[in-house]
Amino acid sequence: MSVFDEVAAIVHPMPKPEEVPEDVFNDVCQEIDEARKKMSFNLEMSWDADPEENEPLLSAIGAALYRKAQAEAELRRLVAYGREFTRPRPYKLADLATASGMSVSGVRTAYGHNDVDVVAQAIGRKPREWRAAAADDPPKTGTEA
Repeated sequence: MSVFDEVAAIVHPMPKPEEVPEDVFNDVCQEIDEARKKMSFNLEMSWDADPEENEPLLSAIGAALYRKAQAEAELRRLVAYGREFTRPRPYKLADLATASGMSVSGVRTAYGHNDVDVVAQAIGRKPREWRAAAADDPPKTGTEA
């Protein structure tokens, strides 16, 4: 097995039979095998184009880091939606904390106004009038009107 195949096998592990319903197990394994082949091919083509810039393991780690950042941004947007856009009231902090694997205080500060703006643009409506304080809010000085 080449380093390209090995990295692809690590990124796309085959499930154990008990992890997938029996009636779709073969289909799932076939999809994973296709994903492995595609990734291996892409890693090898990138390596061939520029071996110093596209080392297979480091490229795969970079791609995983990118997917992680995307997942974290998605989580922030979903929490922002639950707190700022649901009516008649926001989801409870405790419920969002349980669902997201965060603490209550983590949910409270998980998203900022930029995340709220992205959600508003995505769904085409404004957040509720009341808005939770976000980590990127300027500190209160006591001179606000």
